[in-house]
Amino acid sequence: MKSFIYILLLLSFNLYADVYKLKAVNVTSNIDCYIGDFNPPTKENKGFVSNVCTVDTGDSIVVIEAGPTYVFAKELNELIKKKYAKEVSYVIATNFHDDRYTGASFYKEKNIPIIAHKTIIKELEENPDKFNRIPRVTTKEEYAKSKVVDADIFTNDKYIIKGKNFNIEVLKLSKASNSVSDISVFVPSENFIFTGNTVFNGRMIKYAKYSNINEWIKALEKLEKMNVKYVMGGHGKEFDKTSYKPTLEYLRVLKQSVTKAYDDEVDVEDIYNYVDDKNFSYYDHYKTIAPLNAKTLYDQLEWE
Repeated sequence: MKSFIYILLLLSFNLYADVYKLKAVNVTSNIDCYIGDFNPPTKENKGFVSNVCTVDTGDSIVVIEAGPTYVFAKELNELIKKKYAKEVSYVIATNFHDDRYTGASFYKEKNIPIIAHKTIIKELEENPDKFNRIPRVTTKEEYAKSKVVDADIFTNDKYIIKGKNFNIEVLKLSKASNSVSDISVFVPSENFIFTGNTVFNGRMIKYAKYSNINEWIKALEKLEKMNVKYVMGGHGKEFDKTSYKPTLEYLRVLKQSVTKAYDDEVDVEDIYNYVDDKNFSYYDHYKTIAPLNAKTLYDQLEWE
């Protein structure tokens, strides 16, 4: 009987162990990042499709992105304790998307402050369907305790986290980019910036109904002027100082092509024939997403 109880306890203890099998990529001596899969949420990746980073400020760890589930955040937290023997002081959500935000339920339970832009409140209210994806590709155990929670600290243009060894700046580079709530996380002393969905690489840029082409380009042009050594996007494994350039170049092509075709009264169903974006065909999911991006921008122009 005792051995049976022991087995049950052991199974319970290991229920969520290594669900995501996280492996760190060392960016600087104080920053590790975990690279998300390049596909949409699937049973294989369990929603881990966007990048997550940890920053060691000396006296604590700041987590950038809560991740797709409670279990993901819990697993990352265990890795942090094992490597640093320090507590997490803040978690920053760079936008409202499910793959970045749902794991905030773990941090909420632990009373760890969640930082987000003030516009995240409205975006969460307006896009509840965004949170239907990950439950469909995870088991009940893998999605257990995952839910949408409220952030604790709402930033506007800038918020500073003061650490023992250096500070972290939460920045709003423009009014909107991929989403209205998009923010970036700048660590000046490490010459590092995490841009969230303002930068994509490896997989095709997604231009959504809540995206803003002009403000997105403005954010990237501001980033360009910052001349940061390490630029980690929300998707993709590249983090050198030029990793943002393909996103900027693509958005300029998309804007110019769609705007001209719209002004020439091209029909929406034919719009993609007028977008010269073949230079970006190396992106994963290019064939699926690129035509949709053109139609989405066209629809926005219709309602301007």
